[in-house]
Amino acid sequence: MSLEPNDQSSTMVLIVRTDLKLSSGKLVAQAGHAAVEVALKARKSEPDLLNRWRNEGARKIALKIPDEDSLKRLFGEAQEAGLVSYMVKDAGHTEIPPGTLTVVGILGPRRAVDALVGDLSLL
Repeated sequence: MSLEPNDQSSTMVLIVRTDLKLSSGKLVAQAGHAAVEVALKARKSEPDLLNRWRNEGARKIALKIPDEDSLKRLFGEAQEAGLVSYMVKDAGHTEIPPGTLTVVGILGPRRAVDALVGDLSLL
């Protein structure tokens, strides 16, 4: 991902597991859950960041990650970095078993997010 962020911009990334082989509809629903939950968390904990992100056009980037272990590791790193993050755990009503971890959403300053996920490929 080659990006040229400015110091003040913000971004949201949605990181999807590719080993699950989700249908397009399921994948979009899971990414939607992540985006909504990250925004709700930011509204409580980082309202200035959320407002800035929304005023800048609510930039979202979908990325892929190969498996659950990598997703968990990335989520932990995002939390350690102080970024607003959320990991989706599926309810199991349709394609996958209950409790399956599917997507991580992260919102934060663009430079910090890029430093964390810059080696991941676009979905």
